[in-house]
Amino acid sequence: MEKNASVASDVLELQGFDISPEFTYPLFFLLLLVYLSLLFSNIGVLALIIMEKSLHQPMYFLFCNLSVNDVIGNTALLPQVMAHVLSTKRFITYNQCVAQAFHSHTFGSASHLILIIMAIDRYVAICHPLRYSSIMTGRTVVGLSVVVWGVSLVLVSVLLGLTVRLSRCRSFIQNAYCDNPSLFKLSCEDVSINNIYGLVFTVLLFTCSIGGIVITYMRIALICWIKKNKELNNRALQTCASHLLLYLIMLWSGFLTITLHRFPNYPDLRKIAHILFHVVPANLNPVIYGLQTKSLRVKIIKIFLDKV
Repeated sequence: MEKNASVASDVLELQGFDISPEFTYPLFFLLLLVYLSLLFSNIGVLALIIMEKSLHQPMYFLFCNLSVNDVIGNTALLPQVMAHVLSTKRFITYNQCVAQAFHSHTFGSASHLILIIMAIDRYVAICHPLRYSSIMTGRTVVGLSVVVWGVSLVLVSVLLGLTVRLSRCRSFIQNAYCDNPSLFKLSCEDVSINNIYGLVFTVLLFTCSIGGIVITYMRIALICWIKKNKELNNRALQTCASHLLLYLIMLWSGFLTITLHRFPNYPDLRKIAHILFHVVPANLNPVIYGLQTKSLRVKIIKIFLDKV
């Protein structure tokens, strides 16, 4: 086959992980446990917020976006990774690969945007408590949620659209999962546009994300410092600590994943970082947010005691 010849087959082969036989089943069951754990915790929190009327507040409805995103993003990734852990032949169709990449990138972009609107909610609640109910109405919450998902879907659709237009001269993906860089590396065409848009996409997302969080928390800190109100400071610490911790975890794992794509000498570390980017925040979100948020914590404890 010549270098620039197109590949007719729609079946791709994934490199996967190089795993010793004795670690195959332990790794599979570890991933299965992690996946079931995040499903149970996120779906459980979603069900609790939907059924419990006292939790029908903007903060919890915005948190539902995070749980839905975690479930969809990890369902698109982990079951296939687990299947490939047990198999020596790791194949996937091109369309399935594109779908997995789409969900993976949507998960990442939506995570950043959801945490931005949650920061806005905390800013209004702490800095404008008397106007909170008039500002964060049901219509506002729905509007913010639609913007988050709409922007994420549009940005990722353009990202993958630029990739699927390319012809393919390779059918081997040097990765354990499908993402946009792995897909456009299958082509022998000029991918400058893909690299430029991918860079703009990443810079725009991280700039808006970091800028929004920094500005919001600086204004919250300024209000707390000016008013010197102990009750206000405690409320700010209680509601913002969990949000900021989740954001820092997601930001660090995302930076690590993106950075390692530029260093092909560390393929296994890149694969692990990408999976951790999905599973760590998804498992910690309900736990950290539940423990730090009084209303949600009280309801969870009450349900547990009733069962006992």
